[in-house]
Amino acid sequence: MHHTGFRCLAGCHPAAENASLTAIPLMLSHTMPNASKPLTRPLAIAVLMITACLFAANHVAARVAFDDGVGVLLAILSRGSLAFLLMFGLVLAQRHRLVIPRQSGGWQLLLGVMIAGQSFCLYSAVARIPIAVALLLVNTWPILYALLTWLLGGRRPTLRLAVIMAFILFGLVMVLDLGAWLADPAAMGPDWLLGVILASTAALFFAVAIWVTENRLSQMPGAVRSLFTMMTVLLLMAAGGALGLVPGGLDLPQSTIGWVGLISLAILYGTAFTVLFVLVPRLNMARNAPVMNMEPVAALLLGFVVLGQVLAPVQLFGGAVVLGSIVWLSVMHRN
Repeated sequence: MHHTGFRCLAGCHPAAENASLTAIPLMLSHTMPNASKPLTRPLAIAVLMITACLFAANHVAARVAFDDGVGVLLAILSRGSLAFLLMFGLVLAQRHRLVIPRQSGGWQLLLGVMIAGQSFCLYSAVARIPIAVALLLVNTWPILYALLTWLLGGRRPTLRLAVIMAFILFGLVMVLDLGAWLADPAAMGPDWLLGVILASTAALFFAVAIWVTENRLSQMPGAVRSLFTMMTVLLLMAAGGALGLVPGGLDLPQSTIGWVGLISLAILYGTAFTVLFVLVPRLNMARNAPVMNMEPVAALLLGFVVLGQVLAPVQLFGGAVVLGSIVWLSVMHRN
């Protein structure tokens, strides 16, 4: 979902599961008429904060489901199916034509594959490491996007952007508590390294998806692009489950709590995305979008309350550095 200035962002997010919430509304804002009267700023901020909390709660519900034996593919299929139906209804309501331009077919497929990979890696990371850590890692995708854009002939990162990137990387060193991990890898748990790699890979997939959206599919209506992206994700997840490519990928919950988590993650995600899609024209995203960067904070609090996940003080400070840098980045590009 950002740039030439990180402005685009959300036509692919419905299936992407929230890699960077700032990205979602910005791309959606290009998909809907802006004739409605804007909400007052306090109300708009309240809507964005609630939406960010819903997305964070979706990840917490997913972890509850995973801890009860739910397969990652099943979780993505559950969430994606509801989001697809909601998006399909919105597409019909807006009377869009469900057509992909011939020259865009390959790029649309690539977008779907990238979002499928991002969704799988993010949920797999959430199943292994603290949710706040996973989301902070995924939210570093703007760094990868800026580098990718430069490598493919776009603008070279500015000195200010390079400084922000350095702050983000410095914060991540603390978030990951690399000193403790290097001193005693076993103390971080057997899945720590794999979880970090999966979350970082999700960021890479998402950066590529944003580049494709911004540079190859920007002329397609966002709702149509999102619908086809979600359809690709669902087909790939279903195929992976049917072919047994992911052992246990379609495993059902083992108890009631698992079913609650599975149903909740679908409802929370579908509700949050629909609220954003419908209200984006009234939320003045150019001014208010940085509010949505509170999602990792909400995930940290919910992870503590619901799952008992606790980060060390150095990790909390590192998270604050990363989050502050991301907000700085989003504000800088809007200005």
